[in-house]
Amino acid sequence: MVEIELDGNKVEVPAGSMVMHAAEKAGTYIPHFCYHKKLSIAANCRMCLVDIEKAPKPMPACATPVSQGMVVRTKSDKAIQAQQSVMEFLLINHPLDCPICDQGGECQLQDLAVGYGSSQSHYEEDKRVVSNKDVGPLVAMEEMSRCIHCTRCVRFGDEIAGDMELGMSHRGEHAEIEVFLGETIDSELSGNMIDICPVGALTSKPFRYSARTWELSRRKSVSPHDSTGTNLIVQVKNNKAMRVVPFENDAVNECWISDRDRFSYEALNSDERLTSPMIKQDGVWMEVDWTAALEYVANGLRYIKSEFGANAVGFLVSPHATVEELSLAGTLMRGFGSDNIDYRLRNAEFNEFEGVRHLGRSVASLSTLKQALVIGSRLRKDHPLFAQRIRQAARSGCKVDVIASAREFKGGSDWAMPVRNFLSGEAQQWGQLLANVAAAVAADKGLAPPVSGTADAAAKAIAASLGEGSAMLLGNAAAHHANASSLLAIANWIAAQTGASVGYLTEAGNTVGAQLVGAQPKTGGMHAGDMLAGKTKALLLLNVEPGRDTSPATLDSAGMVVSMSPFKANMDVADVMLPIAPFTETSGSFVNAEGLLQSFHAVVKPLGETRPAWKLLRVLCNMLEVPGVQFETSQEVLASTGMAPGLVDARHLSNATKAALNTTFEARTPVVAGIYELDGVVRRAAALQHTVDAKQEMFA
Repeated sequence: MVEIELDGNKVEVPAGSMVMHAAEKAGTYIPHFCYHKKLSIAANCRMCLVDIEKAPKPMPACATPVSQGMVVRTKSDKAIQAQQSVMEFLLINHPLDCPICDQGGECQLQDLAVGYGSSQSHYEEDKRVVSNKDVGPLVAMEEMSRCIHCTRCVRFGDEIAGDMELGMSHRGEHAEIEVFLGETIDSELSGNMIDICPVGALTSKPFRYSARTWELSRRKSVSPHDSTGTNLIVQVKNNKAMRVVPFENDAVNECWISDRDRFSYEALNSDERLTSPMIKQDGVWMEVDWTAALEYVANGLRYIKSEFGANAVGFLVSPHATVEELSLAGTLMRGFGSDNIDYRLRNAEFNEFEGVRHLGRSVASLSTLKQALVIGSRLRKDHPLFAQRIRQAARSGCKVDVIASAREFKGGSDWAMPVRNFLSGEAQQWGQLLANVAAAVAADKGLAPPVSGTADAAAKAIAASLGEGSAMLLGNAAAHHANASSLLAIANWIAAQTGASVGYLTEAGNTVGAQLVGAQPKTGGMHAGDMLAGKTKALLLLNVEPGRDTSPATLDSAGMVVSMSPFKANMDVADVMLPIAPFTETSGSFVNAEGLLQSFHAVVKPLGETRPAWKLLRVLCNMLEVPGVQFETSQEVLASTGMAPGLVDARHLSNATKAALNTTFEARTPVVAGIYELDGVVRRAAALQHTVDAKQEMFA
């Protein structure tokens, strides 16, 4: 440790730290623009100049290493004068358009100009003008005259997103930030550039000119999309979600969110929202009140039970639904006498429950992996923030190996990180490729291989790297695989010999929560494959659109289909549509891939006649005389599951399996959703659907 004196106080920081780090530890604010704690140091803006004893001139705090006994003054006349001079330079070309700037009210330049700016300038020349640039549907670069060349956006693309989409061209007053050769900004993390821009140069194109920052209420929430459990701030005006930004949580999403989390709010305000219950009569949809709709559903379920038995009724539930909703869905079905409930909408294998599949380690630990073997995942598109963490690990020396098909790998360009070995094969070959790694491990350990395999050079390199601090990560395609349990069995054997962890990246915002509350058959009930094949007479759908959220479906034999969705979904197959609240309009909980349960509250009131799904399910339970369902709040529902916010007891999580180690796999391509096709909310977000990713054909 190195001890320095900062504004008269002693501060100890690790050797190699910068003065800025010492100031952060001491709680001393030093004005800055280009410095960001998650990015490399550029020392572009010079706003952080400080007075260092024995230095001939002010020094940048972000780029000056500490030394033993250093004396630093951040508020001396010398430091203040230097900072004021830098501010004057920064404002030479900055346009005076604060009244119309989207950044107004939350602008670093605006804030610091109050303390370090002047009402007059030595410079009277005309301000420079930078031409507008169209870089895609998400990020607006239409006011680049405001840019102060801090290069945060450039460094973010290179270091965090893994794709340097922006760069600085020319020099002097002709310098400007731009895309290369007229391309667009296509990163799945691109919206973070808006957040880190200290001025109003990069703004949100969907949010542009729609509200002023001081008009917005800020409310904390949790993303329902992928399994990161991203912490969000939803900004609200007039009971309408206007913008979504990250809530910093280093253990989960750090200070980043994916574009899927940021821009999907557009769907919540779209014309496709279902705002009142509807019943189809003679092929025509009619709006009805809640009493009529619920009586229709309850009477229909009673009739089908009396005619065909309770086992003729099934319930398909979304892993994007909350813990509370999934728990009550299970209570409803089992109280009705049926065990036909399932969340495994895209799976091809439906083995008996053996344990709650999960990540097998903390989300934060992905950033410090020494080696990662990713199986059956297009990591960057399936899990953008997990990919970002593994990318940081790769920058520190982590070796990344991949077993996947060419569709998922795409030559490595879509991974935005160095991949050492890519073992390419169709889905039916993944077991053999993993068996080759097992054979290499067995040869290294002097053991008999657990299954026949060839220890080729790539397999030996992977086997040699696996050990403590390594992870074998099974992706969405591996989880949906027709032989998913065999893949897991081979991975578990390798892990047992090497000390690596095994885990599922898990597909949705509450895949782990769905398993914890038993949203799958327990006593031989129909699984999702049977229900989608049309083996039920009545089918309830909770946030599910057959064919889009599921593998191919045949529902013609169902006498009654009940759609519970925030949107006008399933109009071609449903008989009843019940409007339920999306995550912004209900309270609830999600459990992320790690097993972290996070609860959240509604950020806006339900739209129209929309009701929280947990309330709807509670009422249906009461109407069908299911006992013990008298909950008044979602918190009471959560308490009834025995869970509470925080990490789930590790004893409830397991990736163990009794499946045989087998390499003879079915020749069936796993059903996996594209990045902007994952759930109904994302599919209806207009800006996301105009991105390059949405337009490209995703792997099947």
